Amino acid sequence: MISDLIRHTNVLGIVGDILQVRATGVGFGDLAVIENWNGRQSLGQVIELDRDVVSLQVFTGGKGLSTQAKVRFLGHPMQVTYSPSILGRVFRGSGEPVDGGPDLSNESAIPIGGPSVNPKMRIVPQKMIHTRVPMIDLFNCLVESQKIPIFSVAGEPYNQLLARIGIQADADIIVFGGLGLIFDDYYFFRTTFENEGILARTVMFVNQASDPIVERLLVPDMALKVAERFAVDEGKRVLVLLTDMT
Repeated sequence: MISDLIRHTNVLGIVGDILQVRATGVGFGDLAVIENWNGRQSLGQVIELDRDVVSLQVFTGGKGLSTQAKVRFLGHPMQVTYSPSILGRVFRGSGEPVDGGPDLSNESAIPIGGPSVNPKMRIVPQKMIHTRVPMIDLFNCLVESQKIPIFSVAGEPYNQLLARIGIQADADIIVFGGLGLIFDDYYFFRTTFENEGILARTVMFVNQASDPIVERLLVPDMALKVAERFAVDEGKRVLVLLTDMT
């Protein structure tokens, strides 16, 4: 598209993580690539439209960003790679692979947003997912299309419990979403899944504590969208693990 080649240079201002630029033909929620004067690039998303003034939320933050930056709109909302090739891979909150694996740029991508499911069209949940954790299976069983929260206090081994659920559950695919994890926690989950032999049927979306905070908000949407497609399109039994929601 020609619009992908147009770079807007008329940046009006930068306040915090919000950049304003004058542009037309832009849709709400569209992504943009913001290139700073030093060549550093970051993704941004349209969060407000006021006539020809477009407000973007910069994923990496506005620190160090200049009004001389160039903005290139991509013409589509946030997307996530979806194909069987993503199994066994690790992605950051922006959807980019971080495990050094094969390039996935030629794989199909799907938008992470979309309309809500009509509650009247939902089938009553009936199929149980066995976690082989007695306190869950007996007293608060996990049923397909439903969720259960796990609350903990500081010092309790909740990471070990969550990893145990992922390892033992009778699910075809595990989708893991990590929000603001310190490196030790991320490394624990990845090595545990690998050592237990389930990494090949797991896809991980991880935002570490050192990553941009804005990307943290995208992790649940990416994880749930990929899980939905595997479940609906492929007929797989999918278990989604999200930590830490607090």
